Amino acid sequence: MAANKPPLGETRRTVLATGTAAAVAPSASLQGCAPQTTALPNILWLVSEDNNPIIGAYGDPLANTPAIDQLAREGVLFRNAYAVAPVCAPSRFAILTGVYPESCGPAHHMRASAALPADIPTYPELMRAAGYYCTNNPKHDYNCDADPAQIWDETSPDAHWRNRPPGKPFLSVFNFMTTHESRLFGPTPGRVTSADVRPPAYLPDTDIMRDHYASYYNLMDALDAEIAGKLSELDDAGLSENTIVFYYSDHGGVLPRSKRYCYDEGLRCALIVRIPPKWAHLAPASAGAEIASPVTLLDLAPTLLSIAGAPIPDAMHGQPLLGHTRVPPQTHAFGMRNRMDERYDFVRTVTDGRYRYIRNYMPLRPAGQHGAFQWLLGCYQDWHRLYLNGELTDVQARFFRARDFEEFYDLGSDPDQTTNLIAESAQADRIDGMRRALDAHMLAINDNGFIPEGAPAEGRAASRDPGAYPLAAIMQLASAAARRDPANLEAFQAALRDDNDIVRYWAAMGLLMLKDAAAPALDDILRTMTGDPSDHVRIVLAEAAVGLGEADPAISLLAQLSAAGEETSIRLQALNALTYCGDAARAALPVIEQAAADDQEYIRNAGRYLAAVLTGAFEPAYPVFELERLGR
Repeated sequence: MAANKPPLGETRRTVLATGTAAAVAPSASLQGCAPQTTALPNILWLVSEDNNPIIGAYGDPLANTPAIDQLAREGVLFRNAYAVAPVCAPSRFAILTGVYPESCGPAHHMRASAALPADIPTYPELMRAAGYYCTNNPKHDYNCDADPAQIWDETSPDAHWRNRPPGKPFLSVFNFMTTHESRLFGPTPGRVTSADVRPPAYLPDTDIMRDHYASYYNLMDALDAEIAGKLSELDDAGLSENTIVFYYSDHGGVLPRSKRYCYDEGLRCALIVRIPPKWAHLAPASAGAEIASPVTLLDLAPTLLSIAGAPIPDAMHGQPLLGHTRVPPQTHAFGMRNRMDERYDFVRTVTDGRYRYIRNYMPLRPAGQHGAFQWLLGCYQDWHRLYLNGELTDVQARFFRARDFEEFYDLGSDPDQTTNLIAESAQADRIDGMRRALDAHMLAINDNGFIPEGAPAEGRAASRDPGAYPLAAIMQLASAAARRDPANLEAFQAALRDDNDIVRYWAAMGLLMLKDAAAPALDDILRTMTGDPSDHVRIVLAEAAVGLGEADPAISLLAQLSAAGEETSIRLQALNALTYCGDAARAALPVIEQAAADDQEYIRNAGRYLAAVLTGAFEPAYPVFELERLGR
């Protein structure tokens, strides 16, 4: 990654409309997708921001969403629909490409710029080649180097299907910001009041928390009216009977422990599709039906191609949900979390719609690492303040503490996901099945998550070079590291001498997570911290050395790697390490304060937070994020 950027082949099996399985040859290139000569349905995408299915049709008794509810009555509702990432940019990469972002690093990090390989065309390019006029209004946030001006016929706040050439079918996307996180920076009065809502069990029941929940219901009311307006435009133009309408949210919700987190609140979203009678042969079920099998937003791009009768590129991981080549129901939906703005983490998860299994590869970090943008919300500030004051229950305080390596929840009996069943013998077979499903998935897509951001092996092509990324071995080592078993100490020391820098990185992580139990390896830690050619490895070992009482050389190294002139992702990783070095980090305060004034947003936010903590200025409402600076 450049320093001026944010840190950032088998035959496809398809099912034909008759339901008969058939082998389809690998798809043609983009240039080979000839425009369709037969009539095609129009397609309208209505996309909302940052919301779970707080919708009457999904069973929420407090929601007032008549337009979306009617859309569900006239269409098909996907009961268990999920984003593959609980935040916009990685999720939108998946929607744009039909490819898991973690298979194409650094697209799995929040706000990065992955290089899009030639074998991963975007859905608007493919749909244009299939004969569609494609418009986007107005959001991009694709987390890759795709040029919006090149892939769309029209992309702007004025983009509209009305502007298409006569007789041409359209694919038009309208994004609604009404329910975006930023709309909770102030109250939204309306039909729902704080007396009407109940925060979930993992949150404190405070006035501020209730006010935010009430505001979000009122924002959903406003969103529903906007959806109604777009559907009316379609009706007024006489196009409803020839247009397939999708409504979905770009990922899960934004209230605390939802957006950015791999619980159901962060990943579960709405997905409703209305198919007019003329095109009923493309539908997966009759009008008013529900589909309970898990699906993901990754499936949207191949679904469009299936509707158009166009080839589906082999690189796409998603499966068509309707159209000419829809497939049988899936059994699992996968999700992920890596860097979220200025904070590093690494989480993978799988659900079957009833149970959720979560794997935390960096359990030494709390889920609730301070994030500058999300802490602009009063509800996060309130939650954090109560934690610092010791006023939370154990369940509510868990967000701010180190985590278990594995979590497992019964979403039927425990929808708030507060009781971890990972040790329950009655669930052992089910847990083992989900473990194996997640492992197989990560290997199949060549998950880039174990590669430190900015490392040479990062990226779809680089991570597939022979020997560059021995994923199966790294997964075993990373799991051992996250389990924090002192019996693995010698294995970590041995792996610290490996030729592969990613293997050494996870050996270093294992030593860091052993804390005091890593003391017998202190000489190895210090020697490798000084001489390793990988700054990523040195950063992790420096944090480990501080924990083992060798602060002076370690803090000096972290200060050096945090300084201006170093590559952005290295600086950010060093600042994150300093954040967990306690008072010892005061020796680096001059460099930290320089970072707090940096032009790069994530460096600045990490520096401002840490400087405030070290000088005693921090409290949960401290303005780490300079809202006015970015004009937000």
